[in-house]
Amino acid sequence: MSQQAGEPYDPLRLCVYATVALLAWLVGPVMVAVFAGLGLIGYIRARRAGLQHSKCALRDTRLVIAYLGVIALVAVAATVNNLWPR
Repeated sequence: MSQQAGEPYDPLRLCVYATVALLAWLVGPVMVAVFAGLGLIGYIRARRAGLQHSKCALRDTRLVIAYLGVIALVAVAATVNNLWPR
């Protein structure tokens, strides 16, 4: 969405980021795995539909997919490690 002339900037994304961070902090690696998985699925679908470049800082969708895949794998490993009896 573009900002209309004269309207103040709405930092909605910052609120969204804070909410995601709070959920990740409260629920731990399970929530990180969920969000990484959702992002991974979304970027894979977008890549298959023809998206080559993303607005993400990594730009190339292949890099974004690899990045989200690593995050998801690490989060799943952390979850399994937390559930594993000691």
